[in-house]
Amino acid sequence: MVTITKGKFEGLQRLSNDKGVIAALAIDQRGSLKKMIQAAKGTESKKDVEDFKQLVSEELTPYASAILLDLEYGTPAIKARHEGCGLLTSYEKTGYDTTIPGKLPDLIEDLSALRIKENGGDAVKILVYYDPDEPAEINNIKHAFLERIGAECKEVDIPFFLEPITYDANIADSASLEYARLKPAKVKAAIKEFIKPRYGVDVLKLEVPVNFNYVEGFTEGETAYSKEEAANHFEECSDLSTLPFIYLSAGVTARLFHETIAFANQYQVQYSGVLCGRATWKDGINVYGKEGEDALRKWLRAQGKENITSLNKLLDEGAVPWWTKYGSFEDIHVIEKE
Repeated sequence: MVTITKGKFEGLQRLSNDKGVIAALAIDQRGSLKKMIQAAKGTESKKDVEDFKQLVSEELTPYASAILLDLEYGTPAIKARHEGCGLLTSYEKTGYDTTIPGKLPDLIEDLSALRIKENGGDAVKILVYYDPDEPAEINNIKHAFLERIGAECKEVDIPFFLEPITYDANIADSASLEYARLKPAKVKAAIKEFIKPRYGVDVLKLEVPVNFNYVEGFTEGETAYSKEEAANHFEECSDLSTLPFIYLSAGVTARLFHETIAFANQYQVQYSGVLCGRATWKDGINVYGKEGEDALRKWLRAQGKENITSLNKLLDEGAVPWWTKYGSFEDIHVIEKE
């Protein structure tokens, strides 16, 4: 039997569908979304970013169990989300300071786990860039940073979703074949570290452990892994995680992400859902930039809806409830926070 405090349990339930699966939409992008809108429209303003997020939320949250948003540009989208759609809220600043090594994380100054909860958030989400092979003086800063977040979430009794994005400090291009060969070991090392109770993580938001652009059968170019090797990496990561985990789409196309989830289903990986962002809505940016809000709404009701509902079908076929890592639903003992 596992013991979970009431606030964390209820938050996880609000983020899940009726099967206990987290079928979530992500649109907490800030700096990158501004750049994408500017490239499509020729100009960008805070209102452009807010309006885009709001339209995505209005049109697609009826098909999502939850949505990940930020309080910097996402407040109108939070208010516009469909009733019954849970809310994850970003706590970290977008990007990182490029003038110092280590891709160190930082928090939004006027935000806290308590304020996220007071604003209706059902969970706190933190993204941290992580190279397990960097010097201890860098990773100790990240470890202590996440320990503080975990303690803060525990104090206000709200779930903590951690998104470790792996990289190699000596490889500039994370999309390269060179990094693809290293990625599985990096992802596994991140899992081993962040399942430790000291961090207080409730759900891991994981990259898939391979780059499918280098998987045999998914590419016509060079390969880094056979299908069997890729499957083994998926299975090993699943076995390593003692926490519920969900997959992020990491900016790939809708088609490739769907193929990735179908692959995970084929090998019966024990993932508990997705937080899918750009794969769902990215192609709508050009529509919005060139043709305006009405055209975007039409696109979202057609292609955007198709992207998310077809992904939901894959989740129905393979994802497991978030409590599976703890046994059955009956194995969960809910207590009041002390």
